[in-house]
Amino acid sequence: AGAGGALAVGGLGALSACGIPAAGKSQGGTATEDHSAEEKTVNFSNWPEYIDVDDSGKHHPTLEAFTRSTGVQVKYTEDINDNNEFFGKIKPQLAAGQDTGRDIIVLTDWLAARVIRLGWVQKLDPANLPHAFANLSAQFRSPDWDPGHAYGYPWQGVSTVIAFNKKALDGIEVKSVSDLLDNPKLRGRVGFLQEMRDSIGMTLLDMGKDPAKVTDDDYDAALARLQKAVDKGQIRRFTGNDYTSDLSKGDLAACVAWGGDVVQLKADNPAIDYVIPAGGYMTSTDVMLVPNKARHKTNAERLIDFYYRPEQAAALAAYVNYVSPVDGVRPYLAKIDASAADNPLIVPTKDTAARSHSFRALGEKEETAYEEKFAKLTGA
Repeated sequence: AGAGGALAVGGLGALSACGIPAAGKSQGGTATEDHSAEEKTVNFSNWPEYIDVDDSGKHHPTLEAFTRSTGVQVKYTEDINDNNEFFGKIKPQLAAGQDTGRDIIVLTDWLAARVIRLGWVQKLDPANLPHAFANLSAQFRSPDWDPGHAYGYPWQGVSTVIAFNKKALDGIEVKSVSDLLDNPKLRGRVGFLQEMRDSIGMTLLDMGKDPAKVTDDDYDAALARLQKAVDKGQIRRFTGNDYTSDLSKGDLAACVAWGGDVVQLKADNPAIDYVIPAGGYMTSTDVMLVPNKARHKTNAERLIDFYYRPEQAAALAAYVNYVSPVDGVRPYLAKIDASAADNPLIVPTKDTAARSHSFRALGEKEETAYEEKFAKLTGA
């Protein structure tokens, strides 16, 4: 995470730097009876290694600080490994108008846009989100799929880069997606992500194409390039967050990876490093949402707002190493970890930010067609 959200935030269209209105366009989310007052709890589903942990590995300091501050206990579950996989898990309940058992879910922006469009998440109450309203960085404000943040607020910004294990490479140079796809010395030791926009986006950039202006022909050309690599056994597999262990062990020599993971892995294993290709890198946002029928909406909103206090955002950023969407985080982050405040994957420089790209917003039919083609490629 980074101070001030300096990365251009991607995934679903242009962002506005204007103020956040009290409410955005309604998509028809369904409220339910809120049991926050009598049930001092909140159920929070998130991705692995995406929150601060103490040295014992048993405690989450920011969650415990929230409980001390509010009296609300947090049931925290790391059960999201891949957007499509998780969507498949909760879709039957949401479609049937049932409680998923979760009060907060964290989805990447394109899937957040989909569940908002489907009317499967609840509209937030701005009165419970004063810090979020005041401290959300301008670069993250009012995406076109959720004007005014009526339904969700960013958890972290995500950068997609190329990671590698220097020991596994044994002198092989990796600087680009072309190196991943075409170097025969890496056959069977390359990984790409199950996130279509990341894998296709990075391939498009390598081809000199802008993912923000992708056409059907561009998409098919990038897909064909990846298919060729799959057919010749160059790509070992397409992964969710689980690529991290394969990369650390050297089973993957190099892969398309998420920046925050790379910073964490590098801290534990000096053989891990990364490169931002000359053609640029992809960015996106992971978003906190409250599903329909969630029992503890107010408690969920209080927890969302808690992470927009700069000191809590800094504690989170210092551990997860992704881009923070919270203004004012940098001074607090520098006190905790000066190297984090100076890391371009956490606090991007102007040069780094200028090389970031986002995938354009897709229409419903377009998204379905693109995802179906990509699923055939990955075997999902």
